[in-house]
Amino acid sequence: MVNRREFLVGGLSLAAGLAIGGAAVASLKPTEEVVTTPQEKEYLKAGWIYVGPVGDKGWTYAHDLGRKYAEERLDFLETIYIESVQEKDADRYIDELVEEGCDVIFTTSYGYMDATIEAGKRYPDRIFMHCSGFKRSENVGTYFIRMYQPYYLNGLIAGAVTKSNKLGYVAAFPIPEVVRHINAFHLGAREMNPDVETYVVWIYSWFDPDAARSAAETLIGQGIDVLAFTEDTSTVVEVAEENGVFSFGHYTDMSMYGPNAHLSGQIANWGVIYEDVLIRAYTGVWYSKDYWWGFAEGAVDIAPMNKYVPSDVKALVEERKALMAEWTFEPFTGPIYDRDGNLQVPDGERASHDHLWNMMYFLPGIVGELPTT
Repeated sequence: MVNRREFLVGGLSLAAGLAIGGAAVASLKPTEEVVTTPQEKEYLKAGWIYVGPVGDKGWTYAHDLGRKYAEERLDFLETIYIESVQEKDADRYIDELVEEGCDVIFTTSYGYMDATIEAGKRYPDRIFMHCSGFKRSENVGTYFIRMYQPYYLNGLIAGAVTKSNKLGYVAAFPIPEVVRHINAFHLGAREMNPDVETYVVWIYSWFDPDAARSAAETLIGQGIDVLAFTEDTSTVVEVAEENGVFSFGHYTDMSMYGPNAHLSGQIANWGVIYEDVLIRAYTGVWYSKDYWWGFAEGAVDIAPMNKYVPSDVKALVEERKALMAEWTFEPFTGPIYDRDGNLQVPDGERASHDHLWNMMYFLPGIVGELPTT
């Protein structure tokens, strides 16, 4: 099994000392020495460790927008971050953030999980939050977002606009998170158009514009006219724009990269989680728990739908979005069968947290291999 977000890319650093919303923010490259000056503070200092560069347009960029969101809204907050950190090096950069005086540290990749747990043991007076993991302790919490919810909504759009009945998906790694995305997208598409098939190509990378381009072009060559993806760049949207087909963005609004191609997209609003965690930490009421927030908490959204989305489909999408925000509708409600005919979710039941978290099967109509190792 490949660890989530396990890759190294060249870093793009913002200028150190950039002021945002009256709070100081600094960027540290992994090779920089950290020098601390002990001082008495009446504010909260938080640090982030990013697996990619803040300019990746996807995963890390969305997390950094969340950091800025919290910083702009919380007068007591000072932030710092380190970008492009390999997962095997997480422990020493966590130490650097502690030396920098961080009271709360966010580690934003699955592969940082064990290092975060160990850091919690070394620094019992600090708070740690790990993204996408499942291990917690007294001073280590976890958090993630229900990105499958907006994927389902975008699937409704895809099923409505396709002319070829062929959708394409450029997928990073065969892990439950990505499988959940694919299934949710396909589930929405089949609701609108039972004849739709979704073709999956794996690129085995979170950040690889060349591989994403090659996969998207291959899918278009097979007659696919709508694309979706889980990869950290805007490449698939750009390829769709170049070839006159449709696509959806991922993590952030990518409409600028494909004004005609970009139908909508999945939006990650990490900031609402960061704000909640940091207020709790500052006021002394934080406790270790697992956040898995979605539309109900404002942690996910969809990008604005473009002119090619029919008005009745837009109305349906907004209706379902509102129902999910009220928890009166969930996409993975049974009966749900996998493509081998096995009943996965019984009639009338909603898929449980653990079921969704461990999803490793494809729905009927999804074309492509699903590696299990």
